Amino acid sequence: MTDRIYIRPIGLVPGPQSEHGNAIRLAGGMVYASRFAVILRRDGAVAERWLAAPDTIADVMGALPDSVADDAERQWANLTLAHPPFELGSRTIRLDQPQIMGILNVTPDSFSDAGAFMDDPDAQREQASSMIEAGAAIIDVGGESTRPGAKAVWEGDEIKRVVPAIEMCAGMGAAVSVDTRKAAVMEAALAAGATLINDVSGLTHDPRSAEVVAGAQCAVVLMHAPGTGQDLHEGGDYASVVFDVFDELRARRDAALEAGVAGERIMLDPGIGFGKSLSDNLALMNALPLFHALGHPVLLGASRKRMIGALSNEAGADHRLGGSVALALKGMDAGVQLHRVHDVAETVQARNVWRGLRDAALTDFGDLPG
Repeated sequence: MTDRIYIRPIGLVPGPQSEHGNAIRLAGGMVYASRFAVILRRDGAVAERWLAAPDTIADVMGALPDSVADDAERQWANLTLAHPPFELGSRTIRLDQPQIMGILNVTPDSFSDAGAFMDDPDAQREQASSMIEAGAAIIDVGGESTRPGAKAVWEGDEIKRVVPAIEMCAGMGAAVSVDTRKAAVMEAALAAGATLINDVSGLTHDPRSAEVVAGAQCAVVLMHAPGTGQDLHEGGDYASVVFDVFDELRARRDAALEAGVAGERIMLDPGIGFGKSLSDNLALMNALPLFHALGHPVLLGASRKRMIGALSNEAGADHRLGGSVALALKGMDAGVQLHRVHDVAETVQARNVWRGLRDAALTDFGDLPG
């Protein structure tokens, strides 16, 4: 018999005063949580579910089976954990507010830009410069498409694509990440000035990747994707997608820690769109606050994804701005720290308005008794 516990924030509020102080600051950010579902899963099925608030959570946890008591305590501590900034080279990325990661694809078959920046250094520079000026905290450079059906790229070709773009972005003073699952590309990217590895396979594709990240002591994003071979989208069969993705991310995090990767340098990504149906993606979006219970910052990559087209008359990738911003705001409401997007200026503007509303909510006592 296998028991697992999950503490999922289900009541989110703009400020603690609306709950007379009976709320926690979720993951040290600008979102507060006042109600929680404590869910016991036994042998893959939900066995019991309790509702709790900060002033009753101790009673609920005191009644849990011994087999999950320690994990419940860790998850509760993680939900209230304030993450220190990511130090990416000379850049400091604060994690107490949403940050924007701009996407720079240097591939001929990108689903979002159809290779517009491939083999065109001037276009790459213009795109990177515009994203930095618009407020991107990080530029994410990718040299291999991971859309369904995309062909694998030889690591030598991938290096030739990403290294000049990384050197260019780093030379502009940007914090740079590399979107790759290959150890050799990681090494070349770090030497070129990247300071963050964004691995869509969660360090499972290349047996050397965890060693490279641990040796460099660089920051890393571990993303969930069900496929273990070339096709990351294979094998997306879930008993319960939210819990299964949570468990798999925990396993990949634990494997990274065992390999020597520093815990404070790990970020987690539930992998929206990777081997997941529309209903799976919607379930994960609605459950994003749960992933803070793993104790690491969360990255959301939902920009221009297929789910937006599915919900908007099959709009093409270049007509999904509204849906992309809507999903980013949903992530901000869930306390997500980093948003990987194509449309930086529009998302930064939405973030700034969102933050203004949050700041105002902390000082709005007009409807409460004096």
